[in-house]
Amino acid sequence: MNRFLKWIIGLLVLVAIGVFVYSVLNDGLLKKPLSPKKIVSFKVDDIELKVFYNRPSKRNREIFGALVPYNQVWRTGANEATTFETNKPLKVGSDSLPAGKYTLWTIPNDSTWHVMFNKKEYPWGVDMEMKPMRESEFDVVDVEVPVQKIDTTVEQFTIGFDNSTDNLSLTMAWDDTKVVVPLK
Repeated sequence: MNRFLKWIIGLLVLVAIGVFVYSVLNDGLLKKPLSPKKIVSFKVDDIELKVFYNRPSKRNREIFGALVPYNQVWRTGANEATTFETNKPLKVGSDSLPAGKYTLWTIPNDSTWHVMFNKKEYPWGVDMEMKPMRESEFDVVDVEVPVQKIDTTVEQFTIGFDNSTDNLSLTMAWDDTKVVVPLK
């Protein structure tokens, strides 16, 4: 065999080993992730909003008060920190949120949630001890919203925008719980 052919075969073997190692470390190449990434965009007139988050599933688990403890900061999704981006200043509740990109954090409770927009960007949602990475001194807005119980079960955590009644809001739903954050 000539030298060039041996080099090509060696390169192909290295690529195959790399693909195998990646597959083992990431639970397979073709397997659906347990908490897939999602980008939700909203545009009306000159306002553009975008949320990036990971969508954990219920999978027969008790969610709020168990998997997501009450009265503790939650990264509002799975994996990376959830981000919220606006091109225009907004009113969130009675607070002002300047245009920009924020991380979105929540403190769930059985009757209300605190929703915080934090100006610091974090590379991941939690640290090595699985504690949220949020630093409260970077919170720009902290609004408290009521919990709504819904009749259907939402299997995958879902964030969306609702403008159906000309009252713009950010909605979050999972299991039998929904919260609505008013935006203006």
